[in-house]
Amino acid sequence: MTVRFHRAPLFVLGAMTMLVGSTAVPSAYAAHVDRPNVAEERIGTVTSTVTAPDEPADVPQEGTGTGSNALVPFSRNSFFYDDISQAPLDPNSAAITRRLAADVKNNWGGVAAFNAHAWNTTFYRADARTPRVRVTWSNCLKFSWTPKGIYDGQKVFVDVPIPRDAAAAVGSDGTMSIYSPATDQLWEFWQMKKGASGAWQACQGGRIDNVSKAMGQFPIGFGVSASGLSVAGGTISAAEVKAGRIEHAMYLGVINARHFSEVSWPAVRSDGYTKDPATPMEGQRLRLDPRVNVDRLPLSPLAKAVAKAAQKYGFIVCDKGGAVAVIGEAGQSLKATTGTDPWPALLGGPDYSAMKNFPWDRLQVLPKSYGKR
Repeated sequence: MTVRFHRAPLFVLGAMTMLVGSTAVPSAYAAHVDRPNVAEERIGTVTSTVTAPDEPADVPQEGTGTGSNALVPFSRNSFFYDDISQAPLDPNSAAITRRLAADVKNNWGGVAAFNAHAWNTTFYRADARTPRVRVTWSNCLKFSWTPKGIYDGQKVFVDVPIPRDAAAAVGSDGTMSIYSPATDQLWEFWQMKKGASGAWQACQGGRIDNVSKAMGQFPIGFGVSASGLSVAGGTISAAEVKAGRIEHAMYLGVINARHFSEVSWPAVRSDGYTKDPATPMEGQRLRLDPRVNVDRLPLSPLAKAVAKAAQKYGFIVCDKGGAVAVIGEAGQSLKATTGTDPWPALLGGPDYSAMKNFPWDRLQVLPKSYGKR
């Protein structure tokens, strides 16, 4: 069974009209699916990323230094590494939890998705030998102009280090993440693929500079996730599962997200459309009740690692799609770079059963924009 999960990335586009179904929607941004626009206001091109405050230089990253297996080493002050185990709860926490648990129970056999082979992101580390290429903008949304920042300004699609054996994630999202430790940069692309000529092309994407000092948000209008948060930052690595320890907040996809007029930090945007207060906002943080004895639960090793991380670091609602889902780095990119796809051995079964028996009804929801800085 493949659990589909769609993302709605966005570009800063200037004045435009987006077609949603048969309805024309004036907007500064566009989404790739039939969802309302997520723009909070029309803005100009943004060329900088969000940087963590008071970040000293050359300091090992807490939660992402020696001993950590996280994919991307964001600033030690990033929201991805906040300990939220003692945080207060949103007044509507119980209602949101009930709705989310019901969405799990009523879909896909009652088991949330763990996307290790599709509807996630392939992840690559670039080095000095990695070829640098110009990514062609595929213009899948049929704009009559080229969005700012692709080839001018930040030049997101220029000089991108892409390994020769790279491939995008399976599924129509076709997401790819590339991290360059030497230049301290992270690229993420949506609908990434090779054209007939062999050149790489993508519909949308983004780049974060100074990763080691960044929080993990793309400049408004860029990136892949509907929330504007790094997909790779919340992705679970195979090395983390092997070690049995996840040391960062985890990406969470939901079926129902609050209307895009309500966005919770650290998200910078949203593609939600329901105004039901019993649905989480994109960017909102959820944790597993710290009182739950995870070791006594009938969970797979993966689900136990997720549960323990959820008690300390929690989930961040990053996207809306067809399933409640957490994601792992794609097995195909692991096989391309190491020769082996480790997920079958690590999961001990199919992807879709990895999160069986996870106690979604014991989640707790933190207040809007908790920890904002």
